[in-house]
Amino acid sequence: MDAASLIRSVRRRQALTQAELARRAGTSQPVVSAYERGLRDPSCGTLRRLVEAGGERLRLVAEPTAPGVMPAADDAEHARRLMDVLSLVDAMPVARRPEVLRAPRMVSHRAC
Repeated sequence: MDAASLIRSVRRRQALTQAELARRAGTSQPVVSAYERGLRDPSCGTLRRLVEAGGERLRLVAEPTAPGVMPAADDAEHARRLMDVLSLVDAMPVARRPEVLRAPRMVSHRAC
């Protein structure tokens, strides 16, 4: 979950307005609004302060990525990986569709 969604969900769970959350956290309503809309990214300390002002506790957890998958080091590496995947897709056999679709005939019945 991103910071914007987290701040918004904490505020809503606690039935607070942006102005109330801002007052409790020692900031202004426009700043809370900017965080919730993703226009500004709060620091970790600011995020913690906002969550705690909303009556909840922020807990960060680091989790390992999928085994054997390392994030791309840069855009060039990301592009190389994408090209590898696209090459594999191109190499896959394509199942041909029949010339005529075989489906039940739709019949309309009028009420007399």
